[in-house]
Amino acid sequence: MDTLQTSRRGFLKSGTGAALSIGFALPLAGLSGRLDAATPFSPNAFLRIGSDGQVTVICGSAEMGQGVLTAIPMLVAEELDADWKTVRVEQAPVDKAYNNPMFQMQATGGSTTVRAFWEPMRQAGAAAREMLVAAAAAQWKVPAAECRTEAGQVIHKSGKKLGYGTLTAAAAQLPVPATPVLKDPKDFRILGKRTRRLDTPGKLNGSAKYGIDAQVPGMLVAVMARAPQPGAKPAKVDDSKAKAVKGVRQVITIPSGVAVLADGYWAAKKGRDALAIDWDLGAAKDLSSAKVSAMLAEGAGEPDAVAVDLGNTKDAAATGAKSVDATYEAPYLAHACMEPMNCTAWVQGDSVEIWVGTQSQGPNQGILSQVASVTPAKVKVNTLMLGGGFGRRFAPDFTIDATLLSKISGKPVKLIYSREDDMAAGFFRPASVTKFEAVLDSQGRPTMLKAGVGSPSIMAASGFMKIPDNGVDTFAMEGIADHPYDIANQRLAYGRKEPGPQVWFWRSVGHSQNIFFIESFIDELAAAARQDPYEYRRALLGKQPRYRGVLELAAQKAGWGSPLPAGVFRGIAVAQSFGSYVAEVAEVSIGADGTPKVHRVVAAVDCGMTVNPMTIERQIEGAIVYGLSAALYGRISFKDGRVEQGNFNDYPVLRMNEMPKVEVHIVPSTEKPGGIGEPGTPPIAPAVANAIFAATAKRLRSLPFDTAQLKKA
Repeated sequence: MDTLQTSRRGFLKSGTGAALSIGFALPLAGLSGRLDAATPFSPNAFLRIGSDGQVTVICGSAEMGQGVLTAIPMLVAEELDADWKTVRVEQAPVDKAYNNPMFQMQATGGSTTVRAFWEPMRQAGAAAREMLVAAAAAQWKVPAAECRTEAGQVIHKSGKKLGYGTLTAAAAQLPVPATPVLKDPKDFRILGKRTRRLDTPGKLNGSAKYGIDAQVPGMLVAVMARAPQPGAKPAKVDDSKAKAVKGVRQVITIPSGVAVLADGYWAAKKGRDALAIDWDLGAAKDLSSAKVSAMLAEGAGEPDAVAVDLGNTKDAAATGAKSVDATYEAPYLAHACMEPMNCTAWVQGDSVEIWVGTQSQGPNQGILSQVASVTPAKVKVNTLMLGGGFGRRFAPDFTIDATLLSKISGKPVKLIYSREDDMAAGFFRPASVTKFEAVLDSQGRPTMLKAGVGSPSIMAASGFMKIPDNGVDTFAMEGIADHPYDIANQRLAYGRKEPGPQVWFWRSVGHSQNIFFIESFIDELAAAARQDPYEYRRALLGKQPRYRGVLELAAQKAGWGSPLPAGVFRGIAVAQSFGSYVAEVAEVSIGADGTPKVHRVVAAVDCGMTVNPMTIERQIEGAIVYGLSAALYGRISFKDGRVEQGNFNDYPVLRMNEMPKVEVHIVPSTEKPGGIGEPGTPPIAPAVANAIFAATAKRLRSLPFDTAQLKKA
């Protein structure tokens, strides 16, 4: 058995491994010229126009269902004044030209693609349009000011027209404008319009390729017995039965586990299942969910890193008319992507090529150059579609392992995690405990709010972020530290605790649990004040017009205050995340066995200026499914150092028959664009929890919802 010896976490942080701590700072390959030297008109890295008028937009972001392969072309095509029927899209190679301006690296996450590329893509299209106009004006010998563009043509005021394809050779000889003039949004013809996605036909006819579809001649398939916890090591490995499985070629130990390489997936899986491994879990051997909860509760009770300190909470507490306190908890969560993690890698001499669905192409180039001891320029990343990302595919573990296995075996290797593999040894949304204290005045208005958050640090776990000097992990506190409510005296603090499991970014990151906490607690304050929860929020949002705008719209569209069918009750919540504002109203009934049924969700969204309303609606719908699955079912628990869940039988997701009717209402806005992939997730859990309270007078303060508390006697 081949073995590479070092600790899993040590390898990730070392200079010889796939250092998360340094990988994102590595230089990327430089732009080596236009993407296609034979193309007559390629004024920048994002755009090609052929002599046939075909417009090709090159997208540097990864497509994981969020619609970037349509949004990016729409941004370019709008300013280009292209005929949308002529527009196609290609996935970009890894190159610093495609760096996300908000990340300063080529990566996709944080609902940033449209926010980051709103101006750069429009400028790319506008520059090309000005060059085409200049080429046409020169041919006609008229001033450029006498020309306009529309649907892939330059049109002179006399009525003469030239298609873009006939102008490409001449336009290619002109200088590229440094500061092209962008359209006034009132003149948009493509942006803001419902547009069918460019990637849909390929998904329907099977031509779209996901990471798991990659095929390389002569490749082996690898399945791993992964280390159950960071730092765990195989104390003893018996691979004799694994090697006896027909089709198994090699068994290799690397820092993250023991891999079986075979001619196909089934042989590799049978070989992996035949391995006999005694794991040394080290300090994690006694890890349990009860110990995690106790540790995080300690952090929440004694938070020492202050994020917000306003007014005088001590005096406010002494003079209040009523006090309210509550403790909330959320568990670790898996990402549960429909396409499990996979990567195909081929290390040949001084070069590496991978085929993968990844959210972090640029960082992977730097990381894998160190894994394989080659220069970054010798690492080629073929970005394929992602069958779900949710932050999980930002991590490089599966690309690291595939590259290591190819390097050691000397063969191209496709590494595939089974569902159980990823669930049990994956990267989890942090568990968290938050303790609230509030004081109300005689009118029920809060005059003091204290919150202590106990949680692991994603910033520390990432390896490429530094916790600020005040000790506050931004992700652990987001949604609480920046809550919108007008409360004069506040102390909001963080108590870092590290139970041991690897934590990572999960759809909407800290907002996913913190909005449940704060929006449920605000509902508690409304109940203590004997006031309507919608009106109570509205009164506290006088200084927050965008929060208040979506809150009012959601309430109006849901018919807040109007009669509902017998046994159905409403709950409401509002949140801002990733630059967008979302309010949701959930209509819920409770079955005799205590099971909540969500009948309808009404969402109001203010995401600034929009690209594709159809995508916005679908992203909010998908975010609600994701958040509702977590609220009703999601939980990763530990016993004796190991994860207890393995697949959708014990980590359920929302089924089709459980799906509520969802209505999405978009606020017209001239504000700069916000994100849309994540902001729909945070409000759903508190909206449902608040509806459950309206139905039962029982406050559920932990996720997933404990339906036993709601069971009718």
